[in-house]
Amino acid sequence: MSSVRIDDASDGLQALSDLDRPALAEQWTVVFGCPAPRNSHIGLLRGALAWHAQMVAKADSGSGQVDQLVRRLRRSTTVSAPVAALAPGTRLLREWQGQTHHVMVLAQGFEYGNKTYRSLTAIARHITGTAWSGPLFFGLR
Repeated sequence: MSSVRIDDASDGLQALSDLDRPALAEQWTVVFGCPAPRNSHIGLLRGALAWHAQMVAKADSGSGQVDQLVRRLRRSTTVSAPVAALAPGTRLLREWQGQTHHVMVLAQGFEYGNKTYRSLTAIARHITGTAWSGPLFFGLR
């Protein structure tokens, strides 16, 4: 199987349409420096590689559009403000799958179900069985 160079957008996009999944996965590794996501659909691989080829072409044209896009994306990315400090004694309520869960804020941690937890995230994980942001789960963000 030969590797197809997709850095030239017009030729690269045409070449991508002719590649099968193993060849696309090989290209993914070359372009992104890591193996293609396991069980990823051929359309995802082709689309991501096409996007990359277009971005390389824009960057090579010297138009500065890529730099402008990156700056806009960085400006639009907002970092969540830290959750306001909760005073000890504050009670948090969350209904989840028909059951109401009560959490008491302590000076050092949180109490839920007669157990002390260091974080709301640990409690959210206990309640849902999956990874959740505790402050988000309890509506604090």
